[in-house]
Amino acid sequence: MIVALASPSVASTLDDGLDKIKRLLSEASAQGAEIVCFPEAYLPGLRGQDFDVLPFDPTGQERVLQTVAQWARTYAVATILGMERLTEAGRQIAAFVVDARGQIQGYQTKNQLDPTEDRFYVPGNTRQLFEINGVKFGVAICHEGWRYPETVRWAAVRGAAIVFHPHHTGSDHEGVRLTQWGAASAPYYEKAMMMRSIENTIYFGSVNYALRFQESATSLIGPSGECQAYLPYGQEGVLVQAIKVEEATGLLATRYAPERYQEFKLA
Repeated sequence: MIVALASPSVASTLDDGLDKIKRLLSEASAQGAEIVCFPEAYLPGLRGQDFDVLPFDPTGQERVLQTVAQWARTYAVATILGMERLTEAGRQIAAFVVDARGQIQGYQTKNQLDPTEDRFYVPGNTRQLFEINGVKFGVAICHEGWRYPETVRWAAVRGAAIVFHPHHTGSDHEGVRLTQWGAASAPYYEKAMMMRSIENTIYFGSVNYALRFQESATSLIGPSGECQAYLPYGQEGVLVQAIKVEEATGLLATRYAPERYQEFKLA
């Protein structure tokens, strides 16, 4: 399967964000991608960061979702779209999955919020496994994949060959410019990417915004834990890579034995 990880810069307007999505979908499709993943809450933007979040109401939500679904059909490429999901309980961070026919397969909510996000969002409470062209995959959103490896293993033990990880780390305004992927002196994020793949023996596709001061690169990690490819730091674009599904055996994930974690009690 050929997968694509799309890294756009922060959108200045809803139309600007849609234009960036369309351009990256077109580029991915031209390179033969079968599925494209966008960053966390790309529209209207992740709240609590150092940029203005765009106005977003149910009408805007429906417009974004239907427009991107139409483009997925036009470019014949399945799409994982990070966006907000508006509910009666409050705003959720979600990733909607649209197939290449433009049909919405469902969505994965962010169920483990970062503590700083509690004032902006409400968590979800279900997980879903998806399938495109016979390949099963899961989605773990940002903090979930960094701090809660169970979210990745949930999909791996159910046959996922890859888990997509839309996220946001870094800033457009201040920070350190990284120069070496996985450097010991860099933030832990890229090391965590390696762990999520190697501890499950699956692929891990981590997708960041294109920020001037990224704390992690948009990266594809192979089942052995090695970085297969990544986008240069701060560069807007789309990373298109072939994955060898047969190598994503899920071996270590399937050996997980939860029955061996019962609390010991003296007879």
